[in-house]
Amino acid sequence: MTTPGVIFPVRDGWKVTPGVFTLTARERIRRRLEFERIYNAGSKVHGRFMTLFVMPNGTTAPRFGVAATRKLGSAVERNRAKRRARELFRRRKNIGGLDIVIVPRREMLDAPFVTIEADYTALLDRGRESRGTSRRAGSRGGPGAASSV
Repeated sequence: MTTPGVIFPVRDGWKVTPGVFTLTARERIRRRLEFERIYNAGSKVHGRFMTLFVMPNGTTAPRFGVAATRKLGSAVERNRAKRRARELFRRRKNIGGLDIVIVPRREMLDAPFVTIEADYTALLDRGRESRGTSRRAGSRGGPGAASSV
């Protein structure tokens, strides 16, 4: 019998008990319409390593999504940024009913995780403060959106 979340040696390497460190389906934002809704109606907060979109979701559980575009780099670099972003969310899940979308920047790839975590915490606090003053519903924010200027 194994303890959940404990890493134990196996003949072919190390094995992690499944499901302990992963996000459940209820904790993920997956559909394009959900991302667009958060981009348009949520609060947008810029940081050194990422841009954070925050919006209340009407439940008590937080949800999370990552938008790592090709502008970030190769598939290997995008996947590394996504893994780091998921770990940020996993460590700070007690934030209530918020939808959070992280758009990582290239600087996230080489920065120490402690620094990224401090930036994420500060952005999350700023996002919660500005949650009441969300952007107007007609604005087209988000990555890849055309500018009207």
